[in-house]
Amino acid sequence: MIDVARCPIHFDPTDPEQRADPVPTYRRLRAEAPVHYEVRFDLWVVTRYADVNAVIRDTETFSSEGAVTSAAAPLPERARAKLAEGHWPVTLLTQSDDPLHRTLRNLVQRAFTPRRVAALEPAIRERAQQLAGRFGDRGEADVVGEFAWELPIYVVGRMIGVPDGDVPKLHEWSDDLMMVLQATATPDELERHAAGVVAMQRYFAAALEDRLSARRDDLMSSLLADWEPELVPFEQVAQLPLNLIVAGHLTVTRAIGNGIWMLAGDPELARRLRTDTDAMGPFVEELLRLEAPAQGLFRTVTRDTELAGVRIPAGARVMIQFGAANHDESVFEEPDAVRLERANMSQHLAFGKGAHFCVGAPLARLELPVAFETLLAALPGLRRTDVEPVRDPVFFARGFRELRVAWDPVGSA
Repeated sequence: MIDVARCPIHFDPTDPEQRADPVPTYRRLRAEAPVHYEVRFDLWVVTRYADVNAVIRDTETFSSEGAVTSAAAPLPERARAKLAEGHWPVTLLTQSDDPLHRTLRNLVQRAFTPRRVAALEPAIRERAQQLAGRFGDRGEADVVGEFAWELPIYVVGRMIGVPDGDVPKLHEWSDDLMMVLQATATPDELERHAAGVVAMQRYFAAALEDRLSARRDDLMSSLLADWEPELVPFEQVAQLPLNLIVAGHLTVTRAIGNGIWMLAGDPELARRLRTDTDAMGPFVEELLRLEAPAQGLFRTVTRDTELAGVRIPAGARVMIQFGAANHDESVFEEPDAVRLERANMSQHLAFGKGAHFCVGAPLARLELPVAFETLLAALPGLRRTDVEPVRDPVFFARGFRELRVAWDPVGSA
């Protein structure tokens, strides 16, 4: 048996050094303690590709309950009281188990059709160009604040059936939900975030009620068309648009920011992508592998088990580290480098695998190439600035809250 108690490595995504570059920690964990118990968070961290994959597929031993809930301690009383005005915990696809998960996922997939996704491409391109056009002549901007969050939430909002004018508050409410699930803010802040979660729930409940009497050509109406009330209560169906808004834009927002940070630091790679359109798809896959927007998610152990020679007790919390698994040298040659010709790049775990494979992956793979093509065309000479970027504080996430970059505005020469 591996003696986890003697492990000298400390896993801490809240540490600024690890947040800036977690790869060295991941490398040590894979080599020295692939199933590592972190006392501070009462968390078992799994970092090897094979072990992460094993946990993902063993849904009976490793429950998805609480999969995106970073906090182990209860929320403050005032936040709990505010959440009681809505429906808590939120029913999310990511943190539900069968049979509920299968029922909800089937409902979403029947509405989230390839035709509906493909039909969005013209709108994605038009919106991306509009957003880039707002700051392209400036020579410097925060690309997260002015582009990366607004493009994906506009896209998924349009697909679901949200008016464009409501997009900003949906973005704010999405952040509220993440902050409640992480629960590291002050009691006053958590109460405010909880109020945002309740407001978001009420918003989508009202939107679905409107569609019960008058269907439209949007995903919310499609959900209701396939809805079987005897299987799923209305309150749970009303959580699905919320689920898609949160998951459908936060992941892509982080991926856009991560990609621009990478390209701003690698002029040669940026030049290649500007001239070689066939390279954009492989770049997106390598980006997702190297800088997975969700570095890991959580599982709850339902029975005493053993993983990689380590005993894990029933009731324990496990974090499956996609970010670490995506750098596993036993699976990916030169795992820390961008290799656009990599033969097995599609094996990455950025979208998960198995029953919980991200239902929005096709939409993300449509949005990301358009975003990078647009920004590379609009921002010649893209480069980093001296302004320190602000990392996303969410425990399991990898991305930026603020990312200021510079470029040569058209006509500056």
